[in-house]
Parts: sequence; C-alpha cells; structure tokens
Amino acid sequence: MNSKSYNDSVSVQSWLSLLLLSLVWGSSFILMKKSLVALSSPQLAGIRIALASLCFLPIALYTRKKVDWSRWDKIALVGVLGSGIPAILYAFAQTKINSSISGILNSLTPIFTFIIGLLFFAMPFDKIKFAGVLIGFLGAVSLVYNDNISNDSSQLPYAGLIVIGTMCYGFSVNIINKYLKDISALVVSSYSFVFIGFFAWTYILFFSDFSTAMENPYFIKSLEAVSVLTIFGTFLSSIVFFQLVKKTDAVFASSVAYLIPIVALMWGYFDGEILGLNHVISMLVIILGVYLIRKK
Repeated sequence: MNSKSYNDSVSVQSWLSLLLLSLVWGSSFILMKKSLVALSSPQLAGIRIALASLCFLPIALYTRKKVDWSRWDKIALVGVLGSGIPAILYAFAQTKINSSISGILNSLTPIFTFIIGLLFFAMPFDKIKFAGVLIGFLGAVSLVYNDNISNDSSQLPYAGLIVIGTMCYGFSVNIINKYLKDISALVVSSYSFVFIGFFAWTYILFFSDFSTAMENPYFIKSLEAVSVLTIFGTFLSSIVFFQLVKKTDAVFASSVAYLIPIVALMWGYFDGEILGLNHVISMLVIILGVYLIRKK
C-alpha cells in the first residue's frame, strides 16, 4: 500500500471527476428502469457488460503491450467484483425496490471500502476519515429517507443484493488502490471489461432468448436506454473512476456514492418535486463528510 496516497491533497481535477461521476451515476437508476421495461434483469446486465466490453476492445488491443500479465488475476477480479457481479445484482434488485432504498444502500459503498481496506488491505486507520465516512452516510440516509420507503419484508432479499454489490465495489476499489496503482487506468478498465465481456457475450448469444423482449413495443426505447447507460454510466465513467482511485485513494473515490442521492434529488426537483430545507441540510452534511474523508 502506498500510504502516501492517503495524505496527498486532492487536485481540482479529482474533485471535478468526483462531481462528474456523481452526475452520471446519479442518473443511471432512471436509465435502468427504462431498460427494464422490455428487458429482463439478466438481459439488461448482459447487454450492458457486453456493449461495454465491445467499446473497450479497441483500447485493449491498442494497450496490449502495456499490460503486466503477472497481475492479470487482479485485473480480472476488478472486472468481476467491480462491474460484473454488481451489474447483475443491481439489475435484479431494481425490479423490486424503489430508488430511495437503492440510494440508501448504495451509500454503504464507502463504509465497506473503508472496513475492507482495514481488514484485508492493511489500510491505515484514520479517525478523521472514519468520521467523514459515518457523517457522509448519515447525510445520505437523511437525504433519501421519506414516507414513501416501504416496510414490505419481501423487499429484504432484493435489498440484500445491493448490499452484496456494495461489498463487491469495496473489494474492487481496494484491489485497484493496492495492486494496480502503477498501471494505466485505460489498461485496467479495458482488460477488466474484456475479461467479463466474454461471459456476457456467451450468455447473450447462446443462453438468452430476446424474442419476447422484441415483441414489447418499448423494446427499441429500452435498447436506447441501456446503450446510453453503457456508454456514459459504464464505459466512460469506469475510465474516470479508475483514474480517480489511482490519483487519490479508495475511500475518497467511493465517496461518490454519497453524492449520487443528491443528483437523484435534483432530478426530482426539476421534475416538479419539492426541495425543502431538510434536503439542503442533508446535502451540506454529505459535503462535510466528503471533505473530512480527504482532510489531511
């Protein structure tokens, strides 16, 4: 572990990258819902990964001489834990639970990143960083909590899928932070997706039947939604995220999960929903938490 990375000041570019990721990923939930109108959960996950791997293939071929094949297993793990498994889990969960619950559970990512870093990756304990993680999580919970959150116990297994997904994110980010910091973000992102893309294409070509989906009148719109989700929410954002992990650290990069509910709330505001004082206070709490995470 390069402990120096936990003390370096964050550049303006890193803050802008964090903001960009929050804007893109904060908009991904609505794209997933539109995709699921005609597509099944496995089809959504499969198409998303397959298209992303196709986008990354030219980059992988171009950067093939820069690959450190002695660490291929770490790159493959990043693909499986950081993209493959979460894409499947989130697609299934999104069919049963609402965006508010998804926002709360997705905010567990920085907490799991911090805990997993301590337990498995020898990350030094930082009291201020730990306080920032907790404050940011409390702010995210207060932001997305409302009277519409269901108490239906049948949703618990689907909520558990997102929890598992956030744990996978935690492991993936720590793997990048500890083992792949000296490798180009383009190499890590492209080869991690090419690896899992093989399995996605196998599923799409040999095990998935799209005949029912194609009969749906919204099939084209669902394809458009998953295409936009793939290009912006998977392809481009993965490069930005991996680069952010390399320039800062695992916990700061994962704190984007705290900003995602803010973006979702702003989408609701522009759609006619009310933005109250309690929402503003919650957003300020989140910003304080993210600031503490990167405070020296």
